[in-house]
Amino acid sequence: MATTTPPGVVRAPRAAARTRRRVAGLVVAAVLLAVALLLSLAVGARPVALGDVVRVLGGLLPGGAAPAGVAPADVAAVLDLRLPRTAAALVAGAGLGVAGAVVQAVTRNPLADPGILGVTAGSALAVSIAVGFAGVTAASGWLWFSFVGAALAAVTVSLVGGAGRSGGSPARLTLSGIALGAVLSGITSSIVLADPRRFDAVRAWEVGSLADRGWGPVATVAPFVVVGIVLALLVSRPLDAVSLGDDHASSVGVSVPLVRVAALVVVTLLAGGATAVVGPIAFLGLMVAHSARGVVGASQPWTIGLSALLGPVLLLFADVLGRVVAPPGELAAGLVTAAIGAPVLIVVARRMTGGAR
Repeated sequence: MATTTPPGVVRAPRAAARTRRRVAGLVVAAVLLAVALLLSLAVGARPVALGDVVRVLGGLLPGGAAPAGVAPADVAAVLDLRLPRTAAALVAGAGLGVAGAVVQAVTRNPLADPGILGVTAGSALAVSIAVGFAGVTAASGWLWFSFVGAALAAVTVSLVGGAGRSGGSPARLTLSGIALGAVLSGITSSIVLADPRRFDAVRAWEVGSLADRGWGPVATVAPFVVVGIVLALLVSRPLDAVSLGDDHASSVGVSVPLVRVAALVVVTLLAGGATAVVGPIAFLGLMVAHSARGVVGASQPWTIGLSALLGPVLLLFADVLGRVVAPPGELAAGLVTAAIGAPVLIVVARRMTGGAR
């Protein structure tokens, strides 16, 4: 006599296996982050042994002793030069990674990314206007201009991409973002080229560099990024519903307009804050969100949590790679992520095209 296994009995082991896989993904990401942090502090024009890095960091702990046997120049390289740089990558990477996950969920667009949708280009233009016309020279003063530029660009892309009969489609939003980003980048370049000496302070920032980042911009932006990540986690469950379609979200009692406004605030805080610190970083949100979703599935809370870890991992490894490929100089991290992210964008676009056939 044939027997039938109840559906709940089958689903329970699958759910447990899925949870184990997600937890394992978080653990692996945390280990990778620890490795990336140590490499970021050790690798550079003056290499510092990992053991010395650990001893220097141990001296910062409450009750920690001065690092005996470590050269003063190595201590200075770790604490004065690389620690604020690493902190900048931590803040900006987490911000851009989570922003990418939120943008892809709320637009239901796997090609979405703060850079591709023109959000970071809006921030860059606003910062250029601040420097060129408002006389703002301190990086901490760029923050508010960066937020305003990110918000205006996000709203513009949403309005342009959502207009018309086919408005809101992934392809239309992407094309709108690329077009707006190109226009804003062109205006930014025109402003900078009109008076290159005035923009000396932002020249490295424009290509997405972590070099010479002090504690000031990091300390200013970090609270906004933390608030943005907390807000992203709070709306992650409603985002789950919105990512399945507006009709589905409405049927389960989710206010789609409210979730979209919340997502806009989140992306503005995260992408605007990250851009203010390290400049425009291309494709990081796209790569991180796809990697996180490949590990934890379509669950937004898990995707956002894993993206907050993988974003700094990718940005730190890109920064370290940029230091070792062109000695004695270095490549900006933004150039490295662009070189890696462009093929990823092509692969994702080809998958979308194949899926549409």
